[in-house]
Amino acid sequence: MSANSNQDVDIDLGQLFSAVWERKKTILTATALAGVLAFVGSSLMTPAYKAESRLLIENRAPSLSGLPDPAGANDPVLDALNIQSQAQLLQSTDLIKQVAREMKLTERKEFDPDAHSSMPNPLVMLGLKQNPLDLPSEDRVMKAFREKLQVYPVEGSRVIAIEFSSEDAKLAAAVPNRMAEVYLSMQSGAKLDSHAEAAKWLEPEIAALTKRVNEAEKKVADYRSSSGLFRTSDTSNLSNQQLNDISAELARVRGERANAEARAENVRAALQAGRPSDSLSDVVGSAMIQRLKETEASLQGQLSDLSTSLMEGHPRLKGLRAQLSGIRQQIENETRKILASIESEANVGRLRETQLMQQLNGLKADSARAGEEEVGLRALEREATAQRQLLETYLARYREATSRIDRSSTPADARVISTAGEPAEPYFPKIIPITIVVALATLVVSTIVVLLIALFGGRALRPSEAEVVEVAPRARVIEPPKPVAKPEAVVVAPVAETAVVAEPAATPVEAVVASEVVKAQDDAFSIEAVRDYIIGKKVQVAVAVSPGGDEGSTATVMLARELAEAGRTVVLVDMTGSSCPTRLMASGKTLAGITDLLTGSAAFADTIHPDRLSDAHVVPRGTADGATAMRGADRLGMIIDGLASAYDVVLVECGPAGIANLARLTRGKDADIVISAPGFDEKRLSDTAEVFETAGYSNLMIMAGTSLTPPTDRDSEHGGRSSGRSSRAA
Repeated sequence: MSANSNQDVDIDLGQLFSAVWERKKTILTATALAGVLAFVGSSLMTPAYKAESRLLIENRAPSLSGLPDPAGANDPVLDALNIQSQAQLLQSTDLIKQVAREMKLTERKEFDPDAHSSMPNPLVMLGLKQNPLDLPSEDRVMKAFREKLQVYPVEGSRVIAIEFSSEDAKLAAAVPNRMAEVYLSMQSGAKLDSHAEAAKWLEPEIAALTKRVNEAEKKVADYRSSSGLFRTSDTSNLSNQQLNDISAELARVRGERANAEARAENVRAALQAGRPSDSLSDVVGSAMIQRLKETEASLQGQLSDLSTSLMEGHPRLKGLRAQLSGIRQQIENETRKILASIESEANVGRLRETQLMQQLNGLKADSARAGEEEVGLRALEREATAQRQLLETYLARYREATSRIDRSSTPADARVISTAGEPAEPYFPKIIPITIVVALATLVVSTIVVLLIALFGGRALRPSEAEVVEVAPRARVIEPPKPVAKPEAVVVAPVAETAVVAEPAATPVEAVVASEVVKAQDDAFSIEAVRDYIIGKKVQVAVAVSPGGDEGSTATVMLARELAEAGRTVVLVDMTGSSCPTRLMASGKTLAGITDLLTGSAAFADTIHPDRLSDAHVVPRGTADGATAMRGADRLGMIIDGLASAYDVVLVECGPAGIANLARLTRGKDADIVISAPGFDEKRLSDTAEVFETAGYSNLMIMAGTSLTPPTDRDSEHGGRSSGRSSRAA
């Protein structure tokens, strides 16, 4: 087995367990001793008892109106901030002082140990601490009281818990109960004082307001009397009532007049047309007409009877015809009288209408004047109404305040729902749990100490298997080759600081060793090794040169995808003549790219496209003429800086570019160069690296392998540097 002084080591778990087992007696003894000490110490501690009482915050104001409380009446009392405020009130200085005085806590050593101590405090004697006796005894008691008191609202409820701890079980229960009583008394007293002050303030206000109400109502009455605005109802006065009555009467008279005129016109038209009077309702309804009609009918009947038995010129018939003609003339005369009566009725209606119109116009003028005067009356009434309502409100509040001046009628907005009982056993110390916890802690700490001793002493460490190479008797170990004047095909594998080389006539074991060396060399120049170097060194801009053409450009595309797979944002700029990266990554061959950007024919954002197979981005070669684009090569630095500000890594693939062309892309000799040459042998790699190193480029990364197997940590650490070793092997 061969290993250098800096070889990695592994932890031997078997040796760790063996070290713990060997010290088991010491560990168990320390555990038992700590448990005994914890048991004895906790048994000697002064026991402390804790008791708790609980208060429910609620609105307890009685309803004096006999009506149910309106919805939300408890909101001000049951507000979350109010619950917190009541909890703070329970911890107020005045309340604690009152409880401490009533329970004579200053006489107890538990609350004022300095006053009851017979030995002076050494820190006070040395001047390192202020003398507690310089403070008033109440302040010292309050400090100890607050340390033992805990008041908190119970989450999700309107309950406030009061916890108190003491060395005396009876005192632990008495203090929270007394605090609850004092709190309720203070709350009730505060409400009582509030009611008394309210009643005292309302008395003179009510007296003054009563006087103002009387004056306002007197002004209303005087104004109404002087203006003649007498009320006939709550919403109408005398003028309005008269106006309404005249308007109604006028409408009635107009209707009767129109009806009489229509009837008279109907009768007149019937007389002029010679129509029988039987068709007129006014004529038919007349008693005289009815009697004349009956007489006419009787004479008509007699005339009809006699005309059958007497000759036409008989005197009897002539007499009946003369009577019948007279009756008909009377009917016509009576009809004309009825017409005159109806016309007279219409004339009376017209005269009545004229009189009513005159009265209505006068009332309208009076109503307009009354309306103007009612403006002032309404202002006086509003003032009187407002004063009256305020007086009624004050009177209601005064009656309520005076009814609650009695203490029994003013309960506090809280009640005790759980009183503190005398605890049967102390809450501290819990002897058994303390003993168990101390014993377990000692066991764990002792075990850790033994493990640390075994680790730092080297007992539990063994060489790492990755750093040891077993060789056969015929294999020999040589040191890495020294740098020579001219670079040879020498590759240093980052497996260890030494390299194993097989002799020409190698046995099978030696052949295996030699193959491992070659594999390590390939991994050192693999794509993943360069990827890890770029990530580890935080390389932001790397220029890739592919001496072999498209094969190297393909490896650069694979490097970009590996960086994207590792979580880096990466963009590849295609500066090759064959457009190999564009064909492999872009979705089309005619996309705008770097040449379009250099000629100014495309916007910056239009030249960046996503890779088809990964999260990487690509700036294609473009569609513009290459010779024309290279005239704007001075803008390449600005373009690359813009990409570097947006991406973690910018890869510029130049293809088989020469040193002269490379100088136009890099700003200095400290640029990071990736030589992408998969398939090159060691001689060609050395020659290529020598060309770049001769030109002054020292930050070279050789990417000659195509392995995608994840390298080890040491491979990642040395992968990037291997290029420098090979390039500086001379």
